[in-house]
Amino acid sequence: MSKRIYFGRGLKLNRRSILRGAGVAISLPWLTAMEKAFAGASKPAQPKRFVAMTLGLGLLGENLNPKDSGFGYTPSPYLKQLEDIRNKFTVVSGSSHPDVSGGHRAEASLLSAQPMGGNGQGKNTISLDQYMSKFLGHQTRFPSLVLASNGTNSPSYTENGSMIPAEDSPSRLFEQLFVDDSPAERENHAQRIREGRSIMDLVMDDSKRLSRQLGRGDQQRLDEYLTSVRDLEYRLAANEEWAKLPKPKVDAKKPVDIRNANDFIGIQKLMADMVRLAIQTDSTRFITYHLGGSGGVVPLKGVDEGYHSLSHHGLDEEKLSQLAIVEAAIVGAWGDFLRDLQSVDEDGESLLDRTSVFLTSNLGNASNHSNQNMPVLLAGGKFRHGQHLAFDQKNNYPLTNLYVSMLQQVGLETDHFKTSSGTMTGLDFS
Repeated sequence: MSKRIYFGRGLKLNRRSILRGAGVAISLPWLTAMEKAFAGASKPAQPKRFVAMTLGLGLLGENLNPKDSGFGYTPSPYLKQLEDIRNKFTVVSGSSHPDVSGGHRAEASLLSAQPMGGNGQGKNTISLDQYMSKFLGHQTRFPSLVLASNGTNSPSYTENGSMIPAEDSPSRLFEQLFVDDSPAERENHAQRIREGRSIMDLVMDDSKRLSRQLGRGDQQRLDEYLTSVRDLEYRLAANEEWAKLPKPKVDAKKPVDIRNANDFIGIQKLMADMVRLAIQTDSTRFITYHLGGSGGVVPLKGVDEGYHSLSHHGLDEEKLSQLAIVEAAIVGAWGDFLRDLQSVDEDGESLLDRTSVFLTSNLGNASNHSNQNMPVLLAGGKFRHGQHLAFDQKNNYPLTNLYVSMLQQVGLETDHFKTSSGTMTGLDFS
């Protein structure tokens, strides 16, 4: 490499300038979150996975949550269509993220549980999926996948609070997962990775020289940066090995993207098929799929008004009726995804048994932009399912307790995540 990175004497240390100087300004914020806490751990015999499906416009609580609690609950209108798999999922009501508000802006807090302030300008922190990927993502070709139905917005954030842009094209995702590059392209990819490692060597050398010129506080911040560089080197080394290996082969054909952005359910089903293939081939174990909110009319019988407008119903009976059709289809498609995972055997267990599937939204009531009483469904992952955990609708239970339970399910020995006080009460392993 001919390019060398220099730090001038007397210059103020600026993290962004270092990242730009290293030539990896785009990828580094994500990769710095991938600290090897379990570098010495062997690959687990039984993969444990996590899929978060997040909604931008909520779900009507009165149609989703059963009126009674416990294992003998009477199915709600939305859950009647899932009766054949009711012992595979749990309904949670009366939960939310403490101190998180801001209506639609709380979408950024959905998986991080980090309050963003009234103007949405607060600094975010690492999201649940990336926290899992940070410690366990090295076990697969892709540490995580961040997907969306439409656009690049996502609730996935790095440790330094940067949003990870989502992939919203099932066809591009298919190519990324299953279409091999040519041998020449693979070698070029590996070479680019090796060049990146060479840049990291230069950054490390020059940063160490700079450290001797700094005060204690700046030295600490620089040490954190050097740690992130070291972790990036580990990640690049792993990526170089993956770049040399062929991608898995699948019988499925490359999907055709749905051009009608308002076909919310069709897009959901198509992307869910891709999520299943990614899990089935063990291409990744941590996936976030954000189903935002179409502004147009969802092509369903009985619906003639835009989805976003319906979600802001103002208790109008006609809007509520049409909204129920859309939301019932969303929950139904989620149920089909569970059935698909349940039908795939992996060493005597189903994919669903080894995958926690989490459905939620930042909005408990889209009409008044409330972030309380978030809709929550949790399936799979060897939890003891089949119940409705009903918490206080006025004094909500911290949803982060569920996050701790899910972290433990994938194998992380932790008892804390943000505002949690432990694992979720009443949710046990089977």
